[in-house]
Amino acid sequence: MNDNLLRRCYNFYRDGFRAMTVGRTLWKIIAVKLLVMFAVLKVFFFPDFLNTTFDNDQQRADHVLQQLTGAAEHNEQRRMR
Repeated sequence: MNDNLLRRCYNFYRDGFRAMTVGRTLWKIIAVKLLVMFAVLKVFFFPDFLNTTFDNDQQRADHVLQQLTGAAEHNEQRRMR
């Protein structure tokens, strides 16, 4: 029964996507927007801070650990007040 349900769901979506006319255009627009958001904006607005600031993996790991534990310590101190 579970296999039959999965097959029926698959067929439902397959037939629905085949019958789309306007939906295909909308999915293309969504794909282009996602590409712009994740590929283009990342390159220009989110530089690789760790690779440009630190020379080796140990320094990068130490910095990340400091940022994570420093924030946790700061939050703990705020809760105790």
